[in-house]
Amino acid sequence: MSDTTTLNKQESWGSRVGLILAMAGNAVGLGNFLRFPVQAVQNGGGAFIIPYIVCFLLMGIPMLWIEWATGRFGGRYGNHSTPFILDKMTKSNFWKYFGVFGIFTNIGVAAYYCYIESWTMAYVYHSIMQTFSAKTQAEVAAFFNSYVDVAYSTTGIPFEAVIFYIVCLALNTYILSRGLSGGVEKVAKIGMPLLILFGVFLAVRGLTLGDSGAPAGCADCNAYLGLNFLWEPKFESILDPKVWLAAAGQIFFTLSVGMGTIQCYASYVKSRDDIALNAMSAGFMNGFVEIVLGASIVIPIAVGYLGLDWVLDNAGFSMAFQTMPYLFAQWGPFLATMAGVMWFGLLFFAGITSSLAMGTPWMGFMRDEFNWSREKAAWSFGVVTLVMGLPTVFFYQQGVFDEYDYWAGTVSLVIFALAESLIFAWLFGMRRGWREINLGADIQVPTFYKPVLKYVTPSLLLVVFLSALVTPKGNDWEAAFSGKWELDASSIIGKIQHKGIVANRAYFSDVLESEVEGVVFNIGRTARRNRHLVEIAQQKTFYRSPAGVRLYEGEEAVDKSLLFDSLVVVKAYRIAPDKELLVKVGDKVEVGTPIAKGGFVNDIFYIDMARLLLMGLFIGICVLVYAATKKREREGKTGDEIVDETYPGDDYDVKNS
Repeated sequence: MSDTTTLNKQESWGSRVGLILAMAGNAVGLGNFLRFPVQAVQNGGGAFIIPYIVCFLLMGIPMLWIEWATGRFGGRYGNHSTPFILDKMTKSNFWKYFGVFGIFTNIGVAAYYCYIESWTMAYVYHSIMQTFSAKTQAEVAAFFNSYVDVAYSTTGIPFEAVIFYIVCLALNTYILSRGLSGGVEKVAKIGMPLLILFGVFLAVRGLTLGDSGAPAGCADCNAYLGLNFLWEPKFESILDPKVWLAAAGQIFFTLSVGMGTIQCYASYVKSRDDIALNAMSAGFMNGFVEIVLGASIVIPIAVGYLGLDWVLDNAGFSMAFQTMPYLFAQWGPFLATMAGVMWFGLLFFAGITSSLAMGTPWMGFMRDEFNWSREKAAWSFGVVTLVMGLPTVFFYQQGVFDEYDYWAGTVSLVIFALAESLIFAWLFGMRRGWREINLGADIQVPTFYKPVLKYVTPSLLLVVFLSALVTPKGNDWEAAFSGKWELDASSIIGKIQHKGIVANRAYFSDVLESEVEGVVFNIGRTARRNRHLVEIAQQKTFYRSPAGVRLYEGEEAVDKSLLFDSLVVVKAYRIAPDKELLVKVGDKVEVGTPIAKGGFVNDIFYIDMARLLLMGLFIGICVLVYAATKKREREGKTGDEIVDETYPGDDYDVKNS
């Protein structure tokens, strides 16, 4: 038996509960509490639930079974990462390079995901210090913008955002270095119960808030309106393709399929241990957290204080950091501190149980193929992730973070999931695949799922991919199918072409152009390098309530003394003091209007550099896979020598059959 085999035989899950909690923790992430409520709001509330459940049953559960079965099969042959798991399942050496997505995606996502995690760590600290207690909603929102400006410190610590990021990544790496049972499983056993406990506390608060937080004159400030909007089914949604695509996308991302983490975790499961019930248990736990807890916190609490109309207009990922601390502050110092610690603590545990899973495919690959120790593999993951991640920290405001999220955290997942579903059903074969799913199963998997796995799930994934590839403008599929097909800037092809960038399209320029239309609201100085801060705002028909708590939308004329509240900043430019400003407060600007003169490096440069970094990472992993293949050939290793002898391996040994 090889050293590699001995090394990996030492890795195993300590208990079934720990495995399920770790798998659920892998799935339960920030998207459960931030993405799901926003997706529901933006797609008609209750209109979203029916397609969501259907997609969960027809795509989510089947993909979980595929990835669990694939991982356990690969682990039987000593493979703990997707390149050589897929290689063992097929007769062609080509498919192992599709497996590179199962390593690349995890590093690319972890690079920016740990940055979001570090925000939650920082906000726990600021909640304890009651930083938000005396701030207005606008000031709380501005605090976040200051925090992600890396050279600005809210605590006095230089490069605060960078320090929190490094600490967060180092914590992840240390836990990974402790192994599955000694590190990942222990965190899951602590983190998942705490996550649910914190979530229940905040959900109960959201469910019982009612209209007790409504300011005078706000008719739609009632938490129950938010719950009713989220849960009241609207059957007309069944005919809306936009809602179906959104639901399929949410199921796809919330279960962490298409990443390679589930396969890696499952590769350490014994050959006859159940995977059918385990996969369903992890999937349903994720669904419970998402639908019951995720839908009961952000939206109801925000509606209770700010109104349903406000939430419908402003729902977004940023609400977690730019709105929730302000809302908690309305509960008084003690409850605000508790709620802040629980909310951001909940997000931290949701994040770290997912990010830990992202490190395991790289570790499994390096240990299998190059005989690296667990500690060396873990810290190498930390170093590679740090190198890839620092650009997302330093150039967050230039769009690097969003590029990583789109290409590594969205497109790559869809491509890999589509590939593995086709490999499982058509190359590995449904006879072998169905038998693998049911081997040692504690439940009888309904035969209804056999054609679903072979036809329906791959078809759904193909639709998701094609819709992302050629999304019509405004997501208007009705207009597209009537012959007016114009690519949306968010489509894959549109992204490649930079369709969303209409100003500052050159890498370097002498003039900085406005990327939005509006009015120059403010020109001030920032703390960082004494730069000009040019804020462009748009006019809104808002007026302030008598209590001065929030802005209401209405038809009344805006009092000139409240003009500040009728302008909403949509873009802020930080411009070095040696540049010449071409605008002044009160100027109206259009997209493309010059606002400053001098030498500028535009965001499109950083965006393309981010893409090159991701391409370099993918190519680098491909080179490692090629080197590992040659190493296996030199050593004459096929993996057959470590097949469990009690298992009928001949039926499954596709490569050598």
